[in-house]
Amino acid sequence: MTHISHQTTKSSWDWEVATKIVSDLDQWRKQFPEVQEVVVNENGERAAAIVRTEDESFTVCVNGEPWQHTFEKAWGLRFGPDGRLVCLAMHEDAWTVVADDKPWEEGYDYVWNLRFSQNGQEIAANIRTSDGYGVAVNGEAWEASFLQMRSCEISPDGAHTAGNVQLEAVAEGDIWQFRKGVWSLAVNGKAWETSFLNVWDCAFSDDGTKVAAEVRLTNGMQTIAVDGVPWSESFRAVWRPVFAPGTTDVVAPGLTPEGWKLLINGKPFWNNSFAQVWHQKFGPNGKRVAAVVAPSFGRWTVAVEGTPWSVTFGDVVLAPVFSEDSRRIAAAVKDHNRWTIAVDGVPWSEEFDMVWDPVFSPDGRHVAARAKRGRHGYLVLNGKIVSVGWPQLWDPVFSPDGTRLLFKFIELDRVYRKVIPIEKLLS
Repeated sequence: MTHISHQTTKSSWDWEVATKIVSDLDQWRKQFPEVQEVVVNENGERAAAIVRTEDESFTVCVNGEPWQHTFEKAWGLRFGPDGRLVCLAMHEDAWTVVADDKPWEEGYDYVWNLRFSQNGQEIAANIRTSDGYGVAVNGEAWEASFLQMRSCEISPDGAHTAGNVQLEAVAEGDIWQFRKGVWSLAVNGKAWETSFLNVWDCAFSDDGTKVAAEVRLTNGMQTIAVDGVPWSESFRAVWRPVFAPGTTDVVAPGLTPEGWKLLINGKPFWNNSFAQVWHQKFGPNGKRVAAVVAPSFGRWTVAVEGTPWSVTFGDVVLAPVFSEDSRRIAAAVKDHNRWTIAVDGVPWSEEFDMVWDPVFSPDGRHVAARAKRGRHGYLVLNGKIVSVGWPQLWDPVFSPDGTRLLFKFIELDRVYRKVIPIEKLLS
């Protein structure tokens, strides 16, 4: 299936025009009885929403222009990594995936769990048909189908897909059959030869040739399986694995007798143990590792190379975000029901009802994030609120040279794209 990509490099974006009205939503509302949530692409040039038409059907409107195709239902609208606009839609009682107004040729009883390859050209999703459950990639379904399937993952290059599958039917209350292990992982439609009591999240290696997943061996005993082979060590619990970049080594949190530890191939990766470890992430350099940890019960923070930040938070800490050079780390954190951003272990003094993941400038000097207080969204730079409040705001983007910040927002029912020099924002 060929398509036109809207993806462009950041260096080719318009960084000179200070303010631009992308679309007037008031005109949309005059044209359509219902306009749902607006989404904007990364460079801010395209605003889109699912809309209801006069004949009670649904379509997608982009910068005021509706798609040609209409549907009985539509949801999950988003821009993919290659800039295409994608949603799930139902036509003549069949669900499918639609990318830039081009529906997949095949329809299914249901479609969910959209996944994209790194370049966005391959789109995968779980599907349900009369034959059972499976995965479709760019409209091509696995040859095999299964009794149940609850997940979908795609390799970075888009060449492989996987998900947990139920191999045999189990009568309600038949714990003996369940204990034999009826779940496995299917890769490209072929199930592992090994089965388990449960199989949960999985992850592919960088080259897509290997896949690892959380599995339950017995009641109260779990481990990680790689290509169907469990680690020789087992644990009371494990969380989602990741592959160390460029290698076949698998890193995952596991609950040991000493507490939660970060493991590599079943052995301790960090010596420290915690009340909890999860959301482990490698920096762009492929070497530095950070994770969300609980040094004590009910207190959360980020650990870098096994050493936790000195500051902790009582509600939640989201997955860490690295700067491009891997030297700096930030995370969205919540304490006493108030959100903020912590950078290298130091939380911003400004607090909010909600914040989104922080964004580093290319040189790592600046950190920006969008935040919300009440009904308004604000742009925050290095802990300072640098905008008025808007009804809706999207994630900011730094220019390649780090001197400008691009942000998209709604004001007086218009979608704006704005570029401001960093120096002006900080003055």
